Amino acid sequence: MLTRLSAALAGLLLGVSFAAADTKIPFALDWKFEGPSAAYFAAVDNGHFKAEGLDVEVSPGKGSLAAIPKVATGAFPIGFADINSLIKFLDQNPGAPVIAAMMVYDKPPFAVVGRASQGVAGPKDLEGRTLGAPPPDGAWAQFPAFASANDLDMDKIKVEPVGFPTREPMLAEGKVDAITGFSFSSYLNLVRLGVAEDDIKVILMADHGLTLYGNAIIVNTEFAAANADKVTGFLRAVAKGWKDVIADPTAGAEMVAKRNPAADVALETRRLQLAIDANVVTDYTRANGMGGIDSDRFTAAIEQLAQNYEFKNAPDASLYFTDAYLPTDGSLALN
Repeated sequence: MLTRLSAALAGLLLGVSFAAADTKIPFALDWKFEGPSAAYFAAVDNGHFKAEGLDVEVSPGKGSLAAIPKVATGAFPIGFADINSLIKFLDQNPGAPVIAAMMVYDKPPFAVVGRASQGVAGPKDLEGRTLGAPPPDGAWAQFPAFASANDLDMDKIKVEPVGFPTREPMLAEGKVDAITGFSFSSYLNLVRLGVAEDDIKVILMADHGLTLYGNAIIVNTEFAAANADKVTGFLRAVAKGWKDVIADPTAGAEMVAKRNPAADVALETRRLQLAIDANVVTDYTRANGMGGIDSDRFTAAIEQLAQNYEFKNAPDASLYFTDAYLPTDGSLALN
């Protein structure tokens, strides 16, 4: 009896020691729990983080401009944010310990979303109309480059600062004529508000002159330097999570709904599928796997940012993105 009890206690203690070995990593999203968040929940629920010795807690966010300082200050060692906003942040805060380590949105979802019934179907239609834009929005941050690429007269566009919660409702109610936002989020939010789908016009900035990249996994460089294997494990788990939800978007949406009771599974499945098709699975990622970047394109993207953003310091691509932590075991391949 004592032998069995001793063995049970030893097993319990061994289990506790294994659990304690998992590295706790709080992960800061750029936005609330919606369809495209599913990949990170899949990495949790399907055991990919656990397999890497990681105990990851995913937290919602309020835009890239809020997520980046969380990682730079070390409050969160890893986060998810727009790389263009990160470039500007690092220019304004030289030496801040934060860098992008894995590209997720190879094609950015930055968009202007209008309504045909209000006369907005293309970039030039914005002139003479009111644009609702949340100041911390990643898409709004890129609007100057979009405006330049499409020769828009900003003096003819009335910009109305709006909050994230009121952005789509204001467009649905006709209080603004268009909004900036992520294509997959704003489109389906408007559908949920009862706007007819054929009335919604998504003007994807990447289809109108922008060569920019989109959102990436960002890391605190001090944490990464001390925990390189953990960061690589995190990125490998994220890649596996994305492959899970690419294979079964509905299962991914159900994982979102577990964390967000207000989420509609069918709607979030559509939102996730839109992000997969337009932003994650591209010609480049099919050929090269997810996570990396094309250096020539990245250089061109930085030059495009410089057309409408005055850098305080000489731009240096090596400060904004590193592939040093990407796994090299084939786990990034999408085929």
